[in-house]
Amino acid sequence: MSEAAVSSRRSRGGGGAARRAERTAVSVETARYIERNIPNFEVLTEEALEIIEANAEIILEEVGVNFVENPAALERWRNAGADVQGERVRIPRGLARQLCATAPSRIIQHARNPERTVEIGGKSLVLAPVYGPPFVRDMEGGRRYATMEDFRKFVKLGYMSKWLHHSGGTVCEPTDIPVNKRHLDMLLAHMTLSDKPFMGSVTEPSRAQDSVDMCNILFGADFVQQNTVMTSLINVNSPMTFDDVMMGSLEVYAANNQACILSPFIVGGAMAPVSVAGTLTQVLAEVLAGIAYSQLVRPGAPMIFGAFVTSIDMNSGAPTFGTPEAAHITYGAGQLARRLGLPFRSSGSFNGSKLPDAQAAYETANSLNVGLLAGVNFMLHACGWLEGGLVSSFEKFVMDADQLGTLHYLARGVPMDEDAQAMDAIREVGPGGHYLGCAHTQANFKSAFWRSDLLDYKPFETWADEGERDTMVLANARVKKMLADYQQPALDPDIAEALAAYVAKRKAEMPDAFG
Repeated sequence: MSEAAVSSRRSRGGGGAARRAERTAVSVETARYIERNIPNFEVLTEEALEIIEANAEIILEEVGVNFVENPAALERWRNAGADVQGERVRIPRGLARQLCATAPSRIIQHARNPERTVEIGGKSLVLAPVYGPPFVRDMEGGRRYATMEDFRKFVKLGYMSKWLHHSGGTVCEPTDIPVNKRHLDMLLAHMTLSDKPFMGSVTEPSRAQDSVDMCNILFGADFVQQNTVMTSLINVNSPMTFDDVMMGSLEVYAANNQACILSPFIVGGAMAPVSVAGTLTQVLAEVLAGIAYSQLVRPGAPMIFGAFVTSIDMNSGAPTFGTPEAAHITYGAGQLARRLGLPFRSSGSFNGSKLPDAQAAYETANSLNVGLLAGVNFMLHACGWLEGGLVSSFEKFVMDADQLGTLHYLARGVPMDEDAQAMDAIREVGPGGHYLGCAHTQANFKSAFWRSDLLDYKPFETWADEGERDTMVLANARVKKMLADYQQPALDPDIAEALAAYVAKRKAEMPDAFG
C-alpha cells in the first residue's frame, strides 16, 4: 500500500519540524463536545414504543427490504438465515435486532489533534457543519455553484468556530473538480486545513477506500484498524431500498472499523407515510436492516442510528423544516435509538428559506433545540444550511456556529453548588440594593452568561453611528475576519507530503469524469 512507508503518528510524535510549527501556530479554542446534564424529552409512551417496534419487525419479516445490484449482500443475508427472493430480503423476527446488538453504544472518533477527539453516544452531542449542497451563497457573489476554494473556506471557518466540534464532510460540492477526483481534494482539505475530526467519502466504494487509505497515512494503518478516525453518512434509498453504492461504501468502512451513520432519507408523504407513527415504524425497520447488515460485514463495526426528517408542502411539493411533525419524529427516533443502545444522529440547522432571514432563523432555532432535547449524539448540518439543503451559506454558517453556543449552555443544566446558590451575594446586597458590584458578581461575571460573538446588543445611538448593520452584514464581516485570522494547524511535513503524493498519484491514474 502507498502508505506503508509512513509509520503511525502516534509512535513518532510528529517530528521536530511539526513541533516547531506548533510553537508558532495560533491557538484556536474549540469547546469540548457537549455532555448533557438535562433530561431527554420523550413523546412516546412505553405502549407506543412497543407497537412501533412490533410493526417494524412485521415489515422486515413480511414486506422485506431490497438490496439492489449487490449479490454479496444477498449472500450474506442468505447465510444469516434471511429469506432472499431476487433482490428482496425478508428478515426473520428478531434477527436484525440480534445482529445490531454487536454494534457499540459509544464511539470515540479520534482527531489528528487528540484534544479535538470526540465521543458519540450516551449523553454526548457532537456538532458538525452542513453537508452536501451544490450551491453556495454570500453577500458579494449571491447564489452560485460551489468551487473547491469555497470548500476550503468552509473548512477554515469550521476550524475557527469555537462551538463546532467536527469538520464534517462535503460542506459544499465543489463542481469545478471532476466528480471522480473531488473527494481527494476534499479529504486533503479536512486533513490539512483543520485538526478536528472529519467524514469520509461515500459516493463510490473506491472513494471510501481512498478515504481509508488517506487515513492510514494520517494516523498510521495499525491505528486505523484499531480505532475510529472517520464518520461517514450512508443514506437509505427510502422506502426500504439499499443501493449498491451506499452499501458498497458501508462495506468498506465497516470492514476497516470506521463509523457510519445509517440514515433513512425521510420526506413525510413522499418517502414515508404522512403519519408520525408510520414514519417512525419505517425508520426503525430501515435502520435495523442497515445496521444489522454492517454487523454481517464485521461484528462490532461502529454504527450510528440516523434519521433525516422533513415533510413536504402538500401544495407545492417543497420540503418543509422546523415543523411540529419533524419534532415528534425526531423525539421518537431518539427514544427508539436509546432502546437499541445505539448512538443517534438527527436534526441540524434545517430551514427552507432562500436567505438567512427570519424564516431561516425560526426554522433553524426550532430544529436545533429539538436536536438538543431529543438526545441527538451527532448533529450533522449544525451550521450553514440554507434553501432546503441546496445551499451552503457563508453568512449563515457563522450565524449558526455562534448560536451553537446556546446549546452548550442549555445542556449544562442548572448548577446547585454553593457558589450557584449565591446566598452570600443575597446576604451582601440585601433589600433595595443591586448586584453589580457585589463580590459574587465580580467573581463570576466573565463566565456567568453566554455571550454571542456576533449579535448586536449596543445602544441605538452606537448602532446607528456604526451604519445600522443588520445580522447579515455583521455575519459577512465576521466571515472575512475569521478567514483573515486563520492559520493552518501544524502537521508533520512528512505526512503532509505523503498525503499530497497519494492525491496526485490517484488523480493521475484516472481520466477526468464530470458525470
